[in-house]
Amino acid sequence: MSPRKKISIVIIEDNRLLRDGITSMINEQPDLKVIANVNEREDSVPKILELKPEIVLIDLGLRSQNSLEIVTSVKTKSQDIKIIVMDLLPVENDILDFVRAGASGFILKNAMVNEFLKTIRTVAAGEKVLPPHMTDSLFSQIVERAVNGSGHVDLKYAVRMTKRERQVIDLIADGLTNKEIGLILHLSPYTVKSHVHNILEKMTLHTRVQIAKFAHTNKDYSENVDSSLNENY
Repeated sequence: MSPRKKISIVIIEDNRLLRDGITSMINEQPDLKVIANVNEREDSVPKILELKPEIVLIDLGLRSQNSLEIVTSVKTKSQDIKIIVMDLLPVENDILDFVRAGASGFILKNAMVNEFLKTIRTVAAGEKVLPPHMTDSLFSQIVERAVNGSGHVDLKYAVRMTKRERQVIDLIADGLTNKEIGLILHLSPYTVKSHVHNILEKMTLHTRVQIAKFAHTNKDYSENVDSSLNENY
């Protein structure tokens, strides 16, 4: 039986030490192989298109090249090449921009080796990979809509809250405390606190004030919640 073909990888990274370290780590794997390293002085796109790797690992913050433009150009010319973006902690806007450009995954540069390698294999298998801190959040739902070509992405249409969570959001927007919300919804303060925690997690927010601001600035969302509340009384 002939040996299984290795997943071919091209790395685009400014930092030579990091680039060499990643290359060495990958080439130790029986199913992965780095076929080229590209530094900041090279024109990346022609080389990538010439080599036709299965995976491109690209640093989000290249000094002398625009990473987003590279991703856009490569994906425009070859949909078969899958691109994984590397960064220490990519912000939401950058992630969404790269997903729209065609990136298939993200790797945190401080990730454990097994997580790093798992991301490469997962993307090579045709799946999408978000940074761990974004998984199962409201933002991950927005990215999913962008990936699936759902058109303009708007928070108020991307929220996947339970009916109870929507009620809690509306009452937070009215300035009520957990105890007051519990009295209205016939829930214990502990249960309300749990709902608030889940809401913050899903929306990748940090405070009740941010929840209230979201509800106040999304008219359609607020109207839907009002209808939900009215159904119970």
